[in-house]
Amino acid sequence: MRALFMRHGHTTYNQLGLCNDDPMIDVHLTATGITQAQTAAQQLRDTPLQLIVTSELPRTHQTAMVINQYHQVPVQQHPLLNDIRSGFEGQPVTDYFAAIAADPLNMTLNGGESLLQHRARVLPYLDWLWEQSQGVVLTIAHEETLRVFYAQFNQLPARQLRELHFHNCEVFEYNK
Repeated sequence: MRALFMRHGHTTYNQLGLCNDDPMIDVHLTATGITQAQTAAQQLRDTPLQLIVTSELPRTHQTAMVINQYHQVPVQQHPLLNDIRSGFEGQPVTDYFAAIAADPLNMTLNGGESLLQHRARVLPYLDWLWEQSQGVVLTIAHEETLRVFYAQFNQLPARQLRELHFHNCEVFEYNK
């Protein structure tokens, strides 16, 4: 199976530097995010996708709709792909990072989850993914989620998760 993983396009909350992990909050792509998704769609145009899977957050689904213009394949949401529950919904990302700075892997605040709890929550998605198909599947998710997957595929220790960065609409591939 060929699995592609992509971060969603740029959003209004990216622009404002705010946390968003609640699928009920309507955070959508900016004009820049739409352009990023269109560029990615062009790059993936000849890739024989069989399925696109997104988180439940609107920005991933909106990115998928742009990508899918060339494929017309099923788009499915999966709750395990949802962004890390920061406990800082609608608050500055800088405040969140400052609050967890003492122990970024284990710190939980305001009912959120730690990076290690997030990792434990999202990794079962890979088992689900491998059961789906022998074809090409595109997963569109969030930077924290992509960090977990990339680290898993490359056997990186958890302490390196915070060092990984993915740009909006950046794609990486894993072949199983």
